[in-house]
Amino acid sequence: MYKPKPIDTTDVVLPEELLALTELIAENVHDTWAVGRISEGWTYGDKKDAVNKKTPLLVPYGDLPESEKDYDRNTALETLKLIIKLGYIPTKQKV
Repeated sequence: MYKPKPIDTTDVVLPEELLALTELIAENVHDTWAVGRISEGWTYGDKKDAVNKKTPLLVPYGDLPESEKDYDRNTALETLKLIIKLGYIPTKQKV
């Protein structure tokens, strides 16, 4: 039986500038997910229907219910915390 074992990041405190990235990363996570679904033939539907490949989540990030946004935010937050936990130091480059 599968037992998930994510790396414990509870001791990681993100600096404010990285916390600000959470929403942008969350939106990108959703958009990446949506591109994948669309490429698999999924389209918008009022209810999830795996047989007919319909989902109500194929909408812009801003139109998602807060519960779905929270899922994407958590993914973003935990990814940033994992990067720090593993010893990487994200830096912003001037472009």
